Amino acid sequence: MPRPQDRSRPKPPRADAVPGFPARRAALKLLDAVLRRGDPLELALHGAAQGLPPADRALVHAIAAEVLRHLPDLDALIDGATKQVLPDDAKARMVLRIALAQTLALDTPPHAAIATALPLVDGGPRKLVHGVFGTVTRGEPSLPVPPTLPAHVAERWTGQWGDAMPQAAAHAYGVRPPVDVSLRDASETATWTAQLDGTSFAPGHVRLPEGTNIPDLPGFAEGAWWVQDIAASCAARLLGPGEDRTVLDLCAAPGGKTMQLAAARWRVTAIDQSKKRLERLSENLARTGLSAEVAAADLRQWQPDAPVDAILLDAPCTATGIYRRHPDVLHRIGPRQIAELAELQGELLARAAGWLKPGGHIIYATCSLEQAEGEEQVGRFLAAHPGFALLPIESAELPEGMAPTAQGWLRTLPDTLAAQGGTDGFFIARLVRKAN
Repeated sequence: MPRPQDRSRPKPPRADAVPGFPARRAALKLLDAVLRRGDPLELALHGAAQGLPPADRALVHAIAAEVLRHLPDLDALIDGATKQVLPDDAKARMVLRIALAQTLALDTPPHAAIATALPLVDGGPRKLVHGVFGTVTRGEPSLPVPPTLPAHVAERWTGQWGDAMPQAAAHAYGVRPPVDVSLRDASETATWTAQLDGTSFAPGHVRLPEGTNIPDLPGFAEGAWWVQDIAASCAARLLGPGEDRTVLDLCAAPGGKTMQLAAARWRVTAIDQSKKRLERLSENLARTGLSAEVAAADLRQWQPDAPVDAILLDAPCTATGIYRRHPDVLHRIGPRQIAELAELQGELLARAAGWLKPGGHIIYATCSLEQAEGEEQVGRFLAAHPGFALLPIESAELPEGMAPTAQGWLRTLPDTLAAQGGTDGFFIARLVRKAN
């Protein structure tokens, strides 16, 4: 007797059998690490994408970065397609963000985006994700240009800088950041500008054309230059030629400023707490043929054998100034993190000041757009250390298009060099230890 025909629906394929699913699962894990635990995107990527091939790791990073870059706008689309607002920590919301970011920012076909997203959820939420995604995509949506900044960030920056700054920050957020390089030999600026088909704003600097594949360019393998944002390069520029004098590069890795100082003939001691990051610094020194003494140490316990002529302290900070390249900082940085890092910066600056010879210079720098980590930090230091003074920065010392503030320090904001592609947000001050 024939067996009865099974009229039940075929079971969906096992999740791991869906092409592209492991990368989407890793993206979900990565976003959870950033948004719930507050982990930096680049550090969390290693754990989230462990075991995936390089192409899939790159996809995981791209999905997470686009979700973070467009988070308020993705959530607005989701909320406009649901009767009840999904909680921020709901898995269904996160999966919808992943699917929509692929379709709207990475040009993934909708059917492929939803097919790889649905296995991330089970039961009722799966129907919800499918229904909301369909409602949104049937409306032929698009993400606004420029992206919308998170409300708490826009409010904080408005309070510090005024209404125009968050608007400029949003516009900068929607543009691919340019790639700058620093040259080992500043006298060859014209030559390398021509060879790299770039533009130069200062001796020793070239801004590359968009879409350049860095390792394939002439001079990279030979160590003639290294990638370094032009704002970051200003810190070492302000110390001038070394003439075989001693300098400490504190929090030095991955080594851009160390190489600048070595190329300017300083005798450099580069200190960083991370042994892994120092490995990259040493690799960069080897590639460029430059030399520096390198040591792994916690600056709160370490000190030099003798006072030095100059110090460059690129202090640990919130990194909100590099939000264009690292959109996670806009979601995991708030008042608590700013206050904690400002306290550490103050401790390191005060400690480093004791290692300087009379008449020596200390450069204090942070890649932060928070005044607590820049302007206010230097103000507190000078008030507590009458043996130091601000040594004002001159316009002639800075790249074309940059200017010191009326107070005598450098502050780059989202509108700095905007017509040329912009720059990272930095604060840099130069202090001098009084001779008497």
